[in-house]
Amino acid sequence: MPEQRDAALAVFDIDGVVADVRHRLRHLDKRPKDWARFFAAADRDPVLPEGVELALRHAAEHVLVWLTGRPEHLRPVTDAWLRRAGLPAELLFMRPANDRRPARDFKAGQLARLARESPIAVVVDDDPEVVARLRSLGHPVLLADWVPHSSTLHTAQEREGRT
Repeated sequence: MPEQRDAALAVFDIDGVVADVRHRLRHLDKRPKDWARFFAAADRDPVLPEGVELALRHAAEHVLVWLTGRPEHLRPVTDAWLRRAGLPAELLFMRPANDRRPARDFKAGQLARLARESPIAVVVDDDPEVVARLRSLGHPVLLADWVPHSSTLHTAQEREGRT
């Protein structure tokens, strides 16, 4: 008999949690930053096995939700990537066009909306500032620390609000 999932949400980030973006960071290390190439390479992100395994384990018990700072225009690429990785892609929340808030603010707002609909079982994110903010708001948060968090990605997430 298959396991029954409860209505609680397991909310996962994508970049740095299940997708390895390190090969794309070189586009942001130069000036000017090449955001077009950074985002264009998203379909070639290697899978992070630790994150995929954790997401699948939580998906067996809860409703899996993706909450990413990736911009909305990457929805088709992100959806296809998740499916190729063997991950469910039905509930995918992305950053709206021209939303440049820091990731911690964007995700806190999105999570507040999700929490009004369903209880949150866990949030998994690789950004220490997102984790600290969500934890301070009382959410059960797990820091994805299987890939070192880069200063380049931190700047993109927290200062430039781009991912």
